[in-house]
Amino acid sequence: MSPAAVVVGPPGSGKTTIGEALAAALGVPFRDTDADIVEAAGKPISDIFTDDGEPAFRVAEEQAVATALDEHDGVLSLGGGAVLSEKTRALLKEHTIVFLNVGLAEGVRRTGLSAARPLLAGVNPRAKFKELLDARLPLYREVARIEVDTDTKTPDDIVAHLVAALKGS
Repeated sequence: MSPAAVVVGPPGSGKTTIGEALAAALGVPFRDTDADIVEAAGKPISDIFTDDGEPAFRVAEEQAVATALDEHDGVLSLGGGAVLSEKTRALLKEHTIVFLNVGLAEGVRRTGLSAARPLLAGVNPRAKFKELLDARLPLYREVARIEVDTDTKTPDDIVAHLVAALKGS
């Protein structure tokens, strides 16, 4: 079993929104590894970061992604930092990866610098978001087969583009 598409991107790129809409358009189920982690841990991701630390979260994320890639045949959305794992990137090479790209200004606007996003909390969330983009952009591009700039497109436009790209691939 293999997902129809795996959606990656930074916070605020629309992974869940686009993932759900893409799954509906393709007539397949949607799954989000962040939701899997929350369910398994019994607490929000922000609490996992606070209580257990980012390294513990990354271990749980790596396991959740591997399990979902093995079990799920629909559209799968990964957390923004999942690509940081070399093991995860190796697993992703066998799948159709969609990278939802978002620019700094739009990403900051969309995330609202939310407390639910623990890596963006702090003294200068905008600088932190830029740091995340700088570190992760090459990794997203390394694994992606399809890249879509989400800054100026509506979710419907993005989904239509992705459906056409997936059917052509």
